[in-house]
Amino acid sequence: MSPNCFPWLLLVQLLLLHSANIAAKVPAIIIFGDSSVDAGNNNFIPTVARSNFEPYGRDFNGGQPTGRFCNGRLATDFISEGFGLLPAVPAYLDPKYTIKDFASGVCFASAGSGYDNATSDVLSVIPLWRELEYFKEFQKKLEDYQGKAKTRETISEALYIMSLGTNDFLENYYTVPGGRRTQYTVDEYQDFLVGIAEGFIRNLYRLGARKLDLTGIPPMGCLPLERVANPTSREACNEMYNRVAWNFNGKLKQLVNKLNRELSGMTIVYGDIYYLFLDVIKKPLTFGEFKKPFTATHSS
Repeated sequence: MSPNCFPWLLLVQLLLLHSANIAAKVPAIIIFGDSSVDAGNNNFIPTVARSNFEPYGRDFNGGQPTGRFCNGRLATDFISEGFGLLPAVPAYLDPKYTIKDFASGVCFASAGSGYDNATSDVLSVIPLWRELEYFKEFQKKLEDYQGKAKTRETISEALYIMSLGTNDFLENYYTVPGGRRTQYTVDEYQDFLVGIAEGFIRNLYRLGARKLDLTGIPPMGCLPLERVANPTSREACNEMYNRVAWNFNGKLKQLVNKLNRELSGMTIVYGDIYYLFLDVIKKPLTFGEFKKPFTATHSS
C-alpha cells in the first residue's frame, strides 16, 4: 500500500496547484486511486483490503476507523480543507452520504487498486475503470441536484486528484506468479501503465475535467513491508524497487507534459512525492517527531 499519512505532502501539493494558477476556483474535490486516497469505499465491497478497525483512525474525529488507511485524515482531506471545502472527503459508496455531500467532494478510490485491471483482481477491489463509471453516475446525480448549467461549471472547475500505481508493482507485477512478468519487462509494464493513465485522463477530459493533479509513486522499496522483506538487510530500502518507481515517475512526468500540450484548456500538474518520502527516510530528524522512521514495527 502507498504511504498515506503525511500531512506535509499537502503543503507541496497546494504549492504546485497555486503555481500552476489553477487554484482560483475549486468548488469540489474529485478523487481516484488506491489506499493513499481511499476514504472508505472498501468498507462496502467484499474484500479483505479494509482498514475499518483499530488502530486505524485513532487520530480521526472521535478516534474511530473510517476505512482510511491512516491514523487520521488523508492528504486529500487536507487539500479539500485547504480550499475551504469539506475537512474530510466522503467515500462514494458510503450510504450515509448523499449527492448534497458529494457536490463539494467525492472519493471513488479503492485500496489495493491500480492502473492495471489485474491489480484490482488480486484483492477483489474496485478497478480504475469502475471508478470512472462511478464518476459518470455521480455526474448524472449532480445534474439532477444542481441542474445542467451548474453541473457543467462544477465539473470543469473541480480539482481532480489521481493517486495510484504502487500496487501495480508490489501487489501484482512482482508478486503474482505467471502474471504480468511473463508478458512484459518492467520497462514495458511501465509503458503499459502509462498508456492506461493516458486513456483515463483523456476520458476525464471528455467528461469535462480541466484541473488535475497526477500524483507519482513513492520510493516503494522503502515501504515497511519491502524493507522487512529485503534479502540484504531488514533496515535497508530495496533499491531495485526504488529505481523502478523513479523510472515510472519519469514517464508520468512525460505524460503530463504531453497532455498539457494536447488537451486544450486542461491544466495537469505532477505531484512528486518520491523525494519527500525519501527525505523522511534519509533525514528523519528534519521532520521533528521522526527518530527512526518506518521500522518493521510500523504499519503502512
